Amino acid sequence: MENLLSDCHAKPMVNQILLHISNTDLALVDYCKSQNILVEAYSPIAHGEALKNPAITEMAKKYHVTPAQLCIRYVIQLGTVALPKTANPDHMADNANVDFVISDADMETLMHMEHIADYGDFNIFPVFSGKPLA
Repeated sequence: MENLLSDCHAKPMVNQILLHISNTDLALVDYCKSQNILVEAYSPIAHGEALKNPAITEMAKKYHVTPAQLCIRYVIQLGTVALPKTANPDHMADNANVDFVISDADMETLMHMEHIADYGDFNIFPVFSGKPLA
C-alpha cells in the first residue's frame, strides 16, 4: 500500500481484501483507515469454511444468529464493508439481518481465532476457484 500511495496520481478509495474471522490483518485494516481507504471484506464467511468451525457456531448461538450472520457482523464491527456471496434469496435476507452487537470480549476472541488453513476447493486462489463461471 505504501508503494502504491507514494507514486499514485489518484489515491485508492477502497482496498478489497480477504478478511474474515481467523484471517484478520488488523495492521492492514488500521493502515487503510489511517489513509481514509475503505476496506471491503470479500468472503467474510471464509468461503463457507467458517460455517464448519465449532467455536464460531457456538458463539453464533450465544447471539441467537446464524454463523454467517456472526461472520458478517464481525467484519462490519471492524469498520469494514462485508461482501458475502450467495445466490440464495433466503441467505441474502439472512445476511442483511445483522442488527446486533458482538461484545468487545467476543470480538477479541474472534480476532485471534486460529487461522483456517484449508479453504477446500478454494485453496488455489480463493476468489476464482478455477470452476467455470456458467
